[in-house]
Amino acid sequence: MKLRKLAAGLLAGVLLTGFAACGGNGSSTAKYQVGICQLTQHPALDAATQGFTDRLKELLGDDVNIDLQNASNDNNNCVTIINSFVSKNVDLILANATTPLQAAASATDTIPILGTSVTDYGTTLGITDWTGSTGRNISGTTDLAPLDGQAAMIQELFPDATNIGLLYCSGEPNSKYQIDVIKGYLEGMGYTCTEYSFSDSNDLSSVCTTACNESDVIYIPTDNTAATNAELIGNIVVPAGVPVVAGEEGICKGCGVATLSIDYYELGKITADMAYEVLVNGADPSTMEVQSAPQFTKEYNANICQQLGITPPEGYTAIPEEE
Repeated sequence: MKLRKLAAGLLAGVLLTGFAACGGNGSSTAKYQVGICQLTQHPALDAATQGFTDRLKELLGDDVNIDLQNASNDNNNCVTIINSFVSKNVDLILANATTPLQAAASATDTIPILGTSVTDYGTTLGITDWTGSTGRNISGTTDLAPLDGQAAMIQELFPDATNIGLLYCSGEPNSKYQIDVIKGYLEGMGYTCTEYSFSDSNDLSSVCTTACNESDVIYIPTDNTAATNAELIGNIVVPAGVPVVAGEEGICKGCGVATLSIDYYELGKITADMAYEVLVNGADPSTMEVQSAPQFTKEYNANICQQLGITPPEGYTAIPEEE
């Protein structure tokens, strides 16, 4: 397993280096300059960036120069990266995840900004009267799977459960948004829900252990900190025999039994189509509605399901195992 992880890490590094090299070639002659700030290296975010880059290069070829920067899950790095894009006066900024989008929104009100892998734009940008578009120089795509569908999945898989633990990072406003919404659905189904919030990776282990001791099932939303520490969570919940339903595939791979998930690569491609409309056809991000993934898939983690003795019903697809 360590060899597979090492290989995956090296591959991700090669991909990131390749992106940077792609951005560096012909930078003085490319018609459009696009800066990408990705919060951290993670399969879901990596896939969204890959989809965006592949599709935009397909649409624009050598007319676009892409500068990919990874913030290594550091908020200050996000600010520094975004400010560098602003100082270069790039033609468009792609903010991959919530924190880069917030940094970009604070840094410029003129350069077009597109977000991706962002759960709720109203929460992220502090827009209380959300109507589908921001009214600012910002649009993009959301990775939010239907929360009522995720609640229904929990009911379908665990109808006899009583206590549902809701595990999330308190420092991520989009995670709290998801928890608030799904909690209403679950309580309406008769479950007792308890929130277990951790501030960062330092207290995740203790909070997760408490959640295991007090819950029949744990739900984890689309949460960047949980995603980065999915294996750590798995090392706690699986031996304890507590199943996790996750908000996205990456978390489910590390610690979950099932998820209602999207294809992040396809989400990146949709975002690239929006970027093309902005760059080439002059579309105004302030009036462009935030786009959702076109479809959602019920997936299960075959390995963890086997360990916990869970057999998913028909209609679930096994998450491909990493080679």
